Amino acid sequence: MNMLNLSPKVLEDIDRIVARYPYQEAALIPVLQRLQEEIGWLPLEAMDFAAERLGLPRPRVYGVASFYSMFRRQPAGRHRLEICTNISCSLMGAEHLREHLKRRLGIGPGQTTSDGFITLTEVECLGSCGTAPVMLVDDEYHENLTPEKVDLILEKLRSGRKEEGGV
Repeated sequence: MNMLNLSPKVLEDIDRIVARYPYQEAALIPVLQRLQEEIGWLPLEAMDFAAERLGLPRPRVYGVASFYSMFRRQPAGRHRLEICTNISCSLMGAEHLREHLKRRLGIGPGQTTSDGFITLTEVECLGSCGTAPVMLVDDEYHENLTPEKVDLILEKLRSGRKEEGGV
C-alpha cells in the first residue's frame, strides 16, 4: 500500500531503516522521522503506512506520533518555532517570550501565520534546562533567549538569512 505516492527512494530508505533493527517496533521512530522528512508532517495515511509496514497496531503508532513533540500531525509553516514552557524555561521567562511571539506574529501556539511562513508551537521540554529559556527554530536550538534575541531571529527568518549555530 503506497497511497502516499512515496518515491522508490523513500521506500528503499524505509526498508534500510527497518533492516537495521532486530524488532520491527524498534524502527518506528526512525520510520516516522523519515516519513515526516519526506511529507513535511505526519498525516493519518503516513501513520497508517508505518503501522502496516511494521506490522504494528495503528493505535500504537498514533500514540508514539502524538507523544513526541518532534512529530507534527498538522501541516506546518515554512519555519517552525517551538518554545519550551516547562518549569526551567518558565522560571526564566518563557511565558513572557511566548506572549512576545504572539504579539509579534499575531498567532498563538498551535497556529500558523496567514502567509504560511511561521508556525508557533509550545512544547513541554526541549532538554536544555541549563540554558533556559530555549526555543527550536527549524530544529535548531536557540538558548538564553530574550525578547531582543527573539526579534533578531524573526528578522533573520523574514529576510531569508540562515541562522548559524543559534543566536
